Amino acid sequence: MEKKRQELGASKALKMVVFVAFCLNIVSAECADRLSKNFSGEPPPPPSLKSRLRRIFLSIALGSVTGLIGALLLALLFRHFVKYVNRAPILKGPLLFSPRISVRTLRSALSNSSELLSSSPTGRYYKAVMDNGLVVAVKRLEPNCGAGARGKALRKKIHKELEVLASLRHRNLMSLRSYVWESSGYSLVYDFAPAGSLEDAMRRVRENQLELKWESRLRMGVGIVKGLYYLHFTCDPRRLHYNLKPSNVMLNSQFDPRLADFGLAAVLPDFRRAASGYNAPECFQNCRYTDKSDVFSFGVILGVLLTGKDPLDPFFGEAASGGSLGQWLRQLQQAGEGREALDKSILGEEVEEEEMLMAVRIAVVCLSDLPADRPSTDELVSMLTQLNSF
Repeated sequence: MEKKRQELGASKALKMVVFVAFCLNIVSAECADRLSKNFSGEPPPPPSLKSRLRRIFLSIALGSVTGLIGALLLALLFRHFVKYVNRAPILKGPLLFSPRISVRTLRSALSNSSELLSSSPTGRYYKAVMDNGLVVAVKRLEPNCGAGARGKALRKKIHKELEVLASLRHRNLMSLRSYVWESSGYSLVYDFAPAGSLEDAMRRVRENQLELKWESRLRMGVGIVKGLYYLHFTCDPRRLHYNLKPSNVMLNSQFDPRLADFGLAAVLPDFRRAASGYNAPECFQNCRYTDKSDVFSFGVILGVLLTGKDPLDPFFGEAASGGSLGQWLRQLQQAGEGREALDKSILGEEVEEEEMLMAVRIAVVCLSDLPADRPSTDELVSMLTQLNSF
């Protein structure tokens, strides 16, 4: 359809050019006659019929040739313009968004000084040190974009999305500093998180290698929901995380949380989302994902912070637990036994326990089966910050 429209436009342009050329030739002939009259001072002899016909045919021929050449040139220019507009700009090499990273140091770090931090179905994380001493985290992705025009269009879409993600700045988001595209995949460069992920921290807590008090856990929960609030309400256009889970919550040296991998699942093919323990029910029922789906995932994370338990623990496969972390919390909360769900390592002062029990109720609401029954992230910010002063 688009090709026919272009051909029709070129045909109209050709006809118009021929008509204009014909008119200009006739006008120029008349002007020449008038000028000859003015300079000679006497009227020229009337042209014969044969002379008039010759002049008309010559004007038509010249106008046709001029119009044809003009139309061909116009069509050629138009064709190249359409190709230029529709082409997919596949950019190889580093695209830099941070002035602290140069192309040379980035290439050197990626090829020489990388240390594997973690590996998951969504990609591998490496620690890399730049020549200037800057430590970064590099996520390696190898999406199957395919070949041909469709593959180029998909890569173009991914590049545009990565550029938008790199423009997002918030204290609770992992800032995308740079990315490198090569034929084998993408390398996404982020700030390095020295304390690792929330998943790493909670595993160390369960193994008694790390102590996290309630104040630290509550601060993490507030930071996570503030990052979600920014994605849902502040940035333009609004965005969803799509893959919220503890392994995608990175911690700095003060254990302040930063969301990673936000938005990637929406653009990368074959990108696996969160494990089933963190997905909302509607993701399985009708494959629909909304901001309330992110809220459900946050509710699971808040439950992990409160209980210290992994939602994929075999305990939640037993009938007595209700089949999931959320159902277990709901049963205990409705029975007035919410305290039994709390991690014993954070029990202590009575005031803090009251805050924890209120947080259990918030987690249960976030884990409601129906999206409409879950709070929005702006409501969650207010709920959680009222538990303590931040």
